[in-house]
Amino acid sequence: MPKRESDFLEEVIEESTQEEPQFREMVQTALDTRKLLRQLAKERETSGLTQADVAARMATSQPAVARMEAGEVDPKLSTVARYAKALGRSVEWHLV
Repeated sequence: MPKRESDFLEEVIEESTQEEPQFREMVQTALDTRKLLRQLAKERETSGLTQADVAARMATSQPAVARMEAGEVDPKLSTVARYAKALGRSVEWHLV
């Protein structure tokens, strides 16, 4: 029976965590960021805005917005806040 993909991923995370103790937390942070970017992209679509519309409001380029939405970049907190502002929203940051 072939290994499930999630089993393989868990093995990779476990091995990497042995080499770098904070690796699991780094993965979770990346997943949380990706989830927020997906929420912003969905909000953009729901609002009827294009990536070009958001880019103009952010004073950046449409490809930069596309890369961010696709998870191809790790945006600065200020960039995420600018994206939210372009949608008429804000991001609340909480220290946990």
